[in-house]
Amino acid sequence: MTPPPEPPSPPSPDGMFENRLRKNARHFRKWAQARGLTCFRVYDRDIPEYPYAVDLYGDRIHLVEYPRRRALKTGAVEQQREEVLASVSSVLETAPANIFVKTHTPQPWGRQQYERMGQGGERFVVEEQGLKFWVNLGDYLDTGLFMDHRLTRARVRSEARGKRFLNLFAYTGAFTVYAADGGAARTVTVDLSNNYLDWAEENLALNSLAHANHALIRADVPAWLEAQRDEPDRYELIVCDPPSFSTSKRMSGSFNVQRDQSRLLEALQAVLAPGGVLYFSTNFLGFTLNAAAVRNLEIEELTPASIPEDFQRKEIHRCWRMVAPGVTSRASPR
Repeated sequence: MTPPPEPPSPPSPDGMFENRLRKNARHFRKWAQARGLTCFRVYDRDIPEYPYAVDLYGDRIHLVEYPRRRALKTGAVEQQREEVLASVSSVLETAPANIFVKTHTPQPWGRQQYERMGQGGERFVVEEQGLKFWVNLGDYLDTGLFMDHRLTRARVRSEARGKRFLNLFAYTGAFTVYAADGGAARTVTVDLSNNYLDWAEENLALNSLAHANHALIRADVPAWLEAQRDEPDRYELIVCDPPSFSTSKRMSGSFNVQRDQSRLLEALQAVLAPGGVLYFSTNFLGFTLNAAAVRNLEIEELTPASIPEDFQRKEIHRCWRMVAPGVTSRASPR
């Protein structure tokens, strides 16, 4: 016997979403100003009946909806979206033309990240903790700046002075900009996409940090790391933030962060200097760290302390700080 369909969720009281958005906006605008942020989150699926994320980027809004399957089936999404758009435009005093709406729906495992959605979207500059970054709200599901890694970027800047820094799966190079601003002696930024490497280069230039000491390399990260095993370069500070899954004609096979972590972490340790620090992060929330793969490292999980206050939902990434053993000093023979 087929079970009866689930009844639709009861409607939220009138004004619930708008009232919460107004309250959050008052708090986080003051909070962001004190921290030098012109891009931050003001609503993060706070109310279960309103599954949206609302991000302010200067005078523009990035609005992502996370519709429930039941709402998609009943057609309730469109009606609620209109209500949310009207509230966002009114409360945040933003013209509808400056609100960029995207829908995040569950995808089969293996869909490529950062897939292009359009062309010709306008890029503009936002500020974060004294630095500037180009963002694009229209052309991709992501904007060019992962705001949930803001605190880890600040950690990297504070630790970078005089060090050789390596940024892997670098996307648009925000970690590299922070490391360069923190006085890194040298940075190496690796990503498979020429588009994102160009973006990283432009972010460095935007902050007057473009320099020959900051190398940008287009390569498949796992293959590049394997090739570095016999090279003399070692890095005192590394950031590795791989995608959950990735595949491309430019890669040898596919990458799966859970399946391939042991080989990746082993290769990372081969290029990590004695006493060096590795920040390892993933947005695959089902990820289980293989303890055997990092048994030689001192491990500290930073989650959820690595997630900023404006992200109410803490299930967005996991992050670890891993430290390699230092060189054991021995007294010189007399």
